[in-house]
Amino acid sequence: GPRLGDIVIEMKGVSKAYGDRLLFENLELSFPPGSIIGIIGPNGSGKTTLLRLITGQEKPDSGSIRLGDTVQLEYVDQSRDTLDADKNVWEEISGGEEQIDLAGRKRSSRAYVASFNFLGADQQKKVGVLSGCERNRVHLAKVLRQAANVILLDEPTNDLDVNTLRALEDALENFAGCAVIVSHDRWFLDRICTHILAFEGESQVRW
Repeated sequence: GPRLGDIVIEMKGVSKAYGDRLLFENLELSFPPGSIIGIIGPNGSGKTTLLRLITGQEKPDSGSIRLGDTVQLEYVDQSRDTLDADKNVWEEISGGEEQIDLAGRKRSSRAYVASFNFLGADQQKKVGVLSGCERNRVHLAKVLRQAANVILLDEPTNDLDVNTLRALEDALENFAGCAVIVSHDRWFLDRICTHILAFEGESQVRW
C-alpha cells in the first residue's frame, strides 16, 4: 500500500466493557509506523475486541480512536466466514481475473495463488471442502491482494503448516507498513515483533 504518515493508529482514553465485565479502561496507545505489534493475553481479555474497535465494527464506550490520513486497513479475522464455499480456490482469491493488480503491477493470478502453495489441481478445489490450513491460506491471499499499509491479523498462525508459517514470517518482516497480530504463538511473535501489547486480565493492558 501507500507510504504511511507519522500517525497510524491513536487511541485516547479508550474504554470498553460488556455488561459488568470491563475489558480495558482509559487505554492510551499510538502505533508507530513500520512496527509489528503482537497482542497477547488469555481468551476473553479483549484482544479481538481491540481489533474490532480499530476497524469500526464496534464502538468504544468512551474515548476516541483515530486512524492516520494515509492508512489503508485490511483485517484477517479468525472466523474466515467471508469465504464463499461454492467457489474454487482460484476464483475466490482472484475474483475470476487472469491478471490481478498488486501494488500497481500486473501479475498472473494463477502465479499469485500458487505462491500461497495452491499448485495445479489444488486451485480447482472448492473452498467448502478445504482444511483449516487451506482456508487460512485462501483468506490471507485474498486479503493481502489489497493495497493495505496496515494489516490486522487475528490468530493468523492457526492451522498453518510449517512452510506457510515461514513464508508468513518472511512476508511480515519485509512488510513496509504496520502489522497488528493477535496470537498465542509466542515463538512466532518473538521472532517478528517490534512491540508487544499484553492483556493481563482484570482490565490491565501493558505496552
